[in-house]
Amino acid sequence: MTPVLHTERLTFRPYRPEDEDHFVELLRDEEVCRWMGQDRVPEADLRALFRTILDDVYPKQMFDAWGLWQDERFVGHAEVKKTGNVDGHELITAPAPSYWGRGLGTEVAHGLLRHAAVNLGLTEVYAMVGADNAVSLAGCRRLGFSHVRDVVGDDGKVTKMMVIPTTEPG
Repeated sequence: MTPVLHTERLTFRPYRPEDEDHFVELLRDEEVCRWMGQDRVPEADLRALFRTILDDVYPKQMFDAWGLWQDERFVGHAEVKKTGNVDGHELITAPAPSYWGRGLGTEVAHGLLRHAAVNLGLTEVYAMVGADNAVSLAGCRRLGFSHVRDVVGDDGKVTKMMVIPTTEPG
């Protein structure tokens, strides 16, 4: 079961039905989509995805996904899961743009690294970061991520595959 996690300023809470609008608004934001390397997804598809998280992902313990909360305000989304992008588990973070530049991305990464090591027993995790996302790449380097390789998408966009041992969270 996806646990509730805490960092200095944040609570990582599994989603509840009443969180759906926050989830949809965040993942429909053009800047969030741009930095996540994806096109804007139709609202109906995001609502269906949210219901899948509640109805399938959590009950079947497929992977961990959280809404991020600071003082009861929704500030983003995070996941730790196996993906087709890497040969292991990937950290996925999406802070809300109004909270960018406040160090929350680093705090989220530390919380996810601790969870991956302590609760999941993982020895390393990956991040996929767009080559043009200088802020996130700098954050990954500060945390101790190492570049594994560049991945070139069908559209020609380059994504940096990064890895970090969970025993050395930065």
